[in-house]
Amino acid sequence: MSWCFALINGRLAEIYFDKTRKGIKFLGHCYVERAEYKTKREQKWIDEDIVKHRFSYRNKEYNKGVYDNKVFKLDDRF
Repeated sequence: MSWCFALINGRLAEIYFDKTRKGIKFLGHCYVERAEYKTKREQKWIDEDIVKHRFSYRNKEYNKGVYDNKVFKLDDRF
């Protein structure tokens, strides 16, 4: 199981996933507050990850998401 930070529905979250031969299987997510992560290293991880990982979650499904007039594909994420 792997995890990273992401923006889901415009909110900061940790996402949990497995990488398989067929692609990525999302296991779940939890919303977090940025203030929970205090070290410079953790803040750097957040800044790097939220640029790359933006999703929308609706009806128990993760979608590629449309943000800032750009469409992101799941293949571009990992």
